[in-house]
Amino acid sequence: MLDTWFSSGLWPFSTLGWPERTEDLQKFYPTDVLLTGHDIIFFWVARMMMFGLYAMDGTAPFHTITLTGLVRDEHGTKMSKSFGNVVDPLDWMEAYGSDALRFTLASGANPGTDVPIGEDWVKASRNFANKIWNATRFALMNGATVDGPLPPPEEMTAEDRWILSRLNRTVAEADGYYDDYQFAKLSDALRHFAWDEVFDWYVELTKTTFLKGGRSAEVSRRVLGEVLDVLLRLLHPVVPFVTQALWTTLTGRESVVVADWPADSGFRDEAAEREIATLQEVITEVRRFRADQGLQPGQRVPARLHLDGTTLAAHEDAIRSLLRLQPAGEEFSATASLPVAGATVALDLSGAIDFAAERKQLTKDLGLAEKELKQAEAKLGNEGFLAKAPDHVVEKIRTRKATAEADVARLRAQLEGLPG
Repeated sequence: MLDTWFSSGLWPFSTLGWPERTEDLQKFYPTDVLLTGHDIIFFWVARMMMFGLYAMDGTAPFHTITLTGLVRDEHGTKMSKSFGNVVDPLDWMEAYGSDALRFTLASGANPGTDVPIGEDWVKASRNFANKIWNATRFALMNGATVDGPLPPPEEMTAEDRWILSRLNRTVAEADGYYDDYQFAKLSDALRHFAWDEVFDWYVELTKTTFLKGGRSAEVSRRVLGEVLDVLLRLLHPVVPFVTQALWTTLTGRESVVVADWPADSGFRDEAAEREIATLQEVITEVRRFRADQGLQPGQRVPARLHLDGTTLAAHEDAIRSLLRLQPAGEEFSATASLPVAGATVALDLSGAIDFAAERKQLTKDLGLAEKELKQAEAKLGNEGFLAKAPDHVVEKIRTRKATAEADVARLRAQLEGLPG
């Protein structure tokens, strides 16, 4: 009986009819990529390489070896029965779904490094799968479609052109990670694009467009269908079951498994990307201000928007919808004014917040920001320090200085906008 590792070394050709030159042997030897753990390079990989070179006239069994890490517990400890930290993957698959476990493993698969895994991480992946499901369900309920060509850019809204530009950048990025077997970076890039850009921003912005109806709504339905079609195909290798169910429902086709791989169309719209980045800045800043005041996310407040001279004027309805801002009535009296991205958002928070307490908190935060700024300026003004400190340390302090300057400007503006 052959030793286990010895016989495993014969696997690439012995299973294909060798020593006869069979049709299978000529078709399937050599293969392309070997995906294996780093702990068996000597025991198995080296033997396959040596035996292949010897038995197959100097032809190696594969041209690329991709090393995976060992799966460890969430603390980085090797799983062992004696440690009591062994996990039955079937239990997690039963509780959270196979896609959640697969995506968690892919998210930790940095080449050659071990993969720590914990139940909370699988739960987070389950939540991501649920988000994909709910966003696609919203799209289908609102008529998203993949039928027909995309409308020309001149018929699209800025958010349509923005998301298509971001989609093509993501396709190019994902291709690079797949080609380089960077599954962790791939998973992170796709999760960021899907959750942070498609679900949290584009889907929310289309709600206003769909409510208005008309040609813009028809265009956005086609764009949303295109985005989800491509996104589901990109995600399929790491989230196979959910994407299969959703893609076939969205497209009406047989299976995503045999669908064409998405291609970068080359479409880029940097102007739309800048415009939506500005919109995001305004909404994020006002949301942060509202949260600082203790306002509930759904609490509506009167507001007057000064958007003239910016690209934001076309987005007033979306800004009001996402920020729960009511139109200013005759009795409107601004109690807070937020200058951001060239625009001003004036809010009437009468009776909603304690302005004395808010001024006290903002003054405290401003003092901390000014202290941080002074410390950074002192270090950058010290020639002895700059001569000795590594470049990355100096760059880090420059970043701290820039952040502190932005915080000081923001907090001073908020203080000036408070009544009294």
